[in-house]
Amino acid sequence: MDTRFDERRSEIGIRISLNMAEEIVNRVAKSPLITFDLEDLYPAGERLQLDMSQWLEQGFILREKEFRLTLKDFDFTPYKNAYVALNCSTEALLPAWASLLVTAHIQPFAKKVVLGSLFDLEQHIFEEIIAKLDTVPFENKPVIIKGCSEKDIPAAAFVSLIQKLQPHAKSLFYGEACSSVPLYKK
Repeated sequence: MDTRFDERRSEIGIRISLNMAEEIVNRVAKSPLITFDLEDLYPAGERLQLDMSQWLEQGFILREKEFRLTLKDFDFTPYKNAYVALNCSTEALLPAWASLLVTAHIQPFAKKVVLGSLFDLEQHIFEEIIAKLDTVPFENKPVIIKGCSEKDIPAAAFVSLIQKLQPHAKSLFYGEACSSVPLYKK
């Protein structure tokens, strides 16, 4: 076989490959599509649970005088700059003021206190963040809401985000740019 022919064929193949590489366009990068990742809004800070049953006699009985004294002497510094879920792990029936009193003691330390589970806490954190979200950058723009993240984002946060963005966005998608699910279009 003629080596010049092989060299010429090789040269043409390289030229064709180079021309094809120049023609490849990343349409996602050039589109006005805005990718919104709730994980970017995830606030730093430890999430801690505070169980009020520790201050109850046998985990069920609240004696006001002892309860107040115990709270007064309790070290709340481990909750400094933390997000706190305040709950009672037993089925004790507590007066409404009990959680309010605990909140009054922990408030100087914690970033946020929510009555409920750690799951409730996370939902509440995102509700506040989304409520304060500036929608101007999304006005009449296609928006894709990123679904996968390394942090646990409550499903309710995505629901709140859709409600916040839908009146402003041109269209909403969920997932990744390469495989998104259409949710809404004006």
